[in-house]
Amino acid sequence: MDAIRFPEGFRLGVASAATQIDGDCRNSNWYRWYLEGHIKDGSNPDVATRHRDRVEDDTTLMASMGIHDYRFGLEWSRLEPQKGVFCDEEYARVRDELTLLINKGIRPLVTLHHFSNPLWFEDQGGFLTKEGIKDFLEYVDQTIGRIGDLVNEYITINEPNVYALNGYFAGTWPPAKRSFFKMRRVIKNMGICHRKSYIHIHNIRRQMGLTDTRVGFAHHMRVFAPKNPKNPWHRLCNRIVIYYFQDYISKTYTIGPRKYYGVYADFHAINYYSRTSVSGLHDETFENVDCNDLGWEIYPDGIVECAHDMSKIIKLPIYVTENGTCDNHDAFRPRFIYEHLAAISKSDLPFQRYYHWCFVDNFEWLEGMSAHFGLVCFDPATFERTIKKSGEFYKEIIKAGGIDAQIISQYCDCSYHK
Repeated sequence: MDAIRFPEGFRLGVASAATQIDGDCRNSNWYRWYLEGHIKDGSNPDVATRHRDRVEDDTTLMASMGIHDYRFGLEWSRLEPQKGVFCDEEYARVRDELTLLINKGIRPLVTLHHFSNPLWFEDQGGFLTKEGIKDFLEYVDQTIGRIGDLVNEYITINEPNVYALNGYFAGTWPPAKRSFFKMRRVIKNMGICHRKSYIHIHNIRRQMGLTDTRVGFAHHMRVFAPKNPKNPWHRLCNRIVIYYFQDYISKTYTIGPRKYYGVYADFHAINYYSRTSVSGLHDETFENVDCNDLGWEIYPDGIVECAHDMSKIIKLPIYVTENGTCDNHDAFRPRFIYEHLAAISKSDLPFQRYYHWCFVDNFEWLEGMSAHFGLVCFDPATFERTIKKSGEFYKEIIKAGGIDAQIISQYCDCSYHK
């Protein structure tokens, strides 16, 4: 492992989502999904990490680790608990948290939609309908009008491909539909929502006299490769999966379909975790590769491969808005972080940010609290937070502006288990 220096201006932060940490989430589709018994370990998103009760403590802990960039999400179901009824008290709480972050020297990147829907929106059809597009834009307008003076950077929608695939094709997430055509419609309508939100956010902040706005969507990207490159079926399936899972979204969300051609992103926001082996229209993992505790392959070079694919569409600054690994014993996370940052540092692409997923172990959707991605350990019995070895490593590399030989020998002398 070679020492690395981060590019000039490159910043390291952490990421989270409201449903996964806040608690107090009973008006959302994910709380209902929990009540219906779909969470593997029975974890309750109405509890999560109780961040709502510990905002100041969590923010102070983040600042103590030298973290000055934080991507966090808003809980739409609290901000608009009924259609057209926006909650002043909840927006005041958001403003209070943003002010606290800013006062601690932490720059917020706000995510407007991260998988969770209000029940009223879900029950009227969500992103399947034209009405859903109108409702989402009203939520965006209200939100930017209320917090736009405090925040200049936004993610409109997180991982539309994962949301649509799991909720409308595989049927493993709410609302548990199983239709290729509904999946495609949701992806198309979410694209409309993103492109229009991009315009609305810029316009609203411009009316406030603010011109430093940056907007993107967080794209879940993977490297896909045929399981057997000599097998024509594997190669065909690989092309199909790449197009429908990410390439269609990469292009139409960023520069629009032909009729609406333009630029609808100020940066490429990439969520990257793994590589997938393809022999059919389902996920597989190559044999004899390093994997994390969920069985996902650890493939660091893929973070640059995905960024390169986005840069071929249009050259923009690159934010890695999620990257991390399920390592329940914190045995290899420092090595995982090192290898992905090393790949970034060796690249000539314009990487500007890296947001580690996540800060504190949290509610990982279907996995509940059983999958640990955090730099900070969460005790569900006491709600206490404890910085892990990987958290100390992250603190050190932020302070050093890179990873030197001493840090490598202290933290990265570990191997992946298989």
